[in-house]
Amino acid sequence: MADRPYDGRPRLLHLHSSFNLGGKEARAVRLINLWGDRAEHAIVSGVPGAMGARAAIAPDIAVDFPDAPPLTGRPGLSRFLALARFMRGYDLVLTYNWGAVDGVMAHRIFHRLLALPPLIHHEDGFNEDEAAVLKSARNRYRRIALAGADALVVPSRRLEGIALNAWRQPRGKVRLIPNGIDLARYAAPPQADALPGFVRAPGKLVVGTLAGLRAVKNIPRLVRAVAAHRERLQLVVVGEGPERDAILREAEAHGLSDLHMAGFLSDPWKFVGLFDIFALSSDSEQFPISLVEAMAAGLPVVSTDVGDVADMVAPANRRFVIPLEEETGLAAALGELAANAALRDALGKANLAKALDAFGEPQMLGAYASLYGKSLARPDVLL
Repeated sequence: MADRPYDGRPRLLHLHSSFNLGGKEARAVRLINLWGDRAEHAIVSGVPGAMGARAAIAPDIAVDFPDAPPLTGRPGLSRFLALARFMRGYDLVLTYNWGAVDGVMAHRIFHRLLALPPLIHHEDGFNEDEAAVLKSARNRYRRIALAGADALVVPSRRLEGIALNAWRQPRGKVRLIPNGIDLARYAAPPQADALPGFVRAPGKLVVGTLAGLRAVKNIPRLVRAVAAHRERLQLVVVGEGPERDAILREAEAHGLSDLHMAGFLSDPWKFVGLFDIFALSSDSEQFPISLVEAMAAGLPVVSTDVGDVADMVAPANRRFVIPLEEETGLAAALGELAANAALRDALGKANLAKALDAFGEPQMLGAYASLYGKSLARPDVLL
C-alpha cells in the first residue's frame, strides 16, 4: 500500500500482537468498517498466520495484509531498523498490546532519522504471563518505547492507572476510551437455532461465555462452577483457541456431559440472548467487550472480579462479581441466580439500562476519530 499513488485518504498501518478475533481486534475491525472509504489500512499480525479477524472486515474496504519484518524476536538495531523502514509511506502507525511493542521501540529509535509518521499505541490487557503480576523488565521497556508515541490508548480505569504509575506515562499522553458497541443490534430476540448444533437440555438454564480459549480466560474454573449445579445448569462456550482440549477434559472429569463448545462465531448479537446467565471466569480482563454484549442483551452476570467488571455492571449486579480467589463463590452465585427467576430478570434489566447509558458506540467512535485525526493533523478526516 505504501507504494500506491496517494489519493488523499490517510494510510493507517496496524501492527497487532495477533489478529485473531478477540476484543481489541473486534473493535479495530468495527472502526475500519465504519470509516469505510475515508481511510486505507494495512494490517500486520505479530503471530504469523493469526489472521482470523480478517474475515470480519467488509469486502469493500481498502485493506492490505503486507509481509513485514517480524514484530517479535531478539531485540536488535537491524530488526528495529527494518521495522522502522517498513513504517515509511504510511500516515499513522497504530500498535496493539505487548506483542507489538517492538514496533513502538523501532519507531522511538528511528522516528527522527527516518521522518516516520506519528504512532499511537493501544493496550487492552495482558496474557497469562502477566495476569497476576506485571513484569518489571517489560514495564521499563514500555516506558522507553512509549516516550516517542503520540498517545497511549487504554479502555479501562485499571489500565489507565497502570499506564500512569507502572509505565510512568504523562497524563496528557494517556487516553481512556471505553469500548462501545452497536447496542441496537441486541434488541431483537435471537432465533432458536442461532447456535449451530446446540440443543438445550430439558429443564436447564443456559450459562454462556464468550472468550478466546486461552489459559488466562480460565474456562476450566467456570466448568467446575457450573458442574456444581449440573442438574439445573448447562454451559455453552463460544470461542476457539489452544485450551479447547483442556476444557473438554475438565468437563469430563466433573461430569458435565452436556457442555456445548460452539467454536468461534461472529455476530454475537444473533445468539447471546439465548443465554440465561452470562459468566466470565478470567484471571485477567480490563474492559471485556463480551460483558457489554451480554448487558446489551439484558442478561444477569456472574464474573470474577477482574479489570473494570465491577464498575461496568449495574450496581445491583456487583455482589455477583466474585473475588478471584473465591472459586466456591462463583458456584454459589450461579446457584443463587439459577434459583431465582425474578432476580435474573431484574439484574438483566438493570444491566441493559447501564449499557444503554454508558456503552454506546457513537461515543467510542467519536473519541477514536478525534484522536487519530489530531495525530494526522486532519481533525475531521475520519468524522
